[in-house]
Amino acid sequence: MTYCVGLLLNDGMVLLSDTRTNAGLDNIATYRKMFVFEDPGERVIAVLTAGSLSVTQTTIARLREAIDEPDADAGSSIMLAPTMLKVAEIIGNTLASVRQDIDEKMTAAKVSTSASMIVAGQRAGGAMRMFLIYPEGNFIEATDDTPFLQIGEHKYGKPILDRVVKPGTSLSEAQKAVLLSMDSTLRSNLSVGMPLDLAVIEKDACRVTTRRRIEAGDPQFKAMSEAWSVALRESFTQISI
Repeated sequence: MTYCVGLLLNDGMVLLSDTRTNAGLDNIATYRKMFVFEDPGERVIAVLTAGSLSVTQTTIARLREAIDEPDADAGSSIMLAPTMLKVAEIIGNTLASVRQDIDEKMTAAKVSTSASMIVAGQRAGGAMRMFLIYPEGNFIEATDDTPFLQIGEHKYGKPILDRVVKPGTSLSEAQKAVLLSMDSTLRSNLSVGMPLDLAVIEKDACRVTTRRRIEAGDPQFKAMSEAWSVALRESFTQISI
């Protein structure tokens, strides 16, 4: 399993994913779950993935293949699509097609082919937009009322996001929020694991402005985790019933 989260804020977008793939207690591996397609200054698209690794990897491969096709056009390539809505449609259709192809082969083995994605980005002259794409290819969009989207093991990291993330949250505070959200998930679910991939896309930059790989034992992340644990314990003891 995995955990990915994306925040859509007034000042930009913050994205975080883990890298653990778990196919049993004795088959744990590390795979990147964050993919960036970028034409700096013109267009940036980030895709976070969760679920069946074969489905998500094949979907990303097909998206890249479509970009490189000599006859690529606005209806087939996410790098030529006129809007982020069209980008979400292309990715949703590709995901649904791949899932159907693989599902037909895996039905007899009773292996899950479910997969979902978060798609976030901006093109020059357009607005920042973020979508959660379901296994069937349909999607929902982040809004001012719900400025964050999650996929994978999301329940452990949701409470802090519900309490602190608003559209006006600064990018620095947002990075702290997603990292603490991930820390809560790491502590509660062994199917989510280090290292982590963090990306920040500032508004109208149309490129990834901050990118960071956080390895196990990272001193900054460890200090943040310990400080959060202390703060929670102190707050707990101060509350009376």
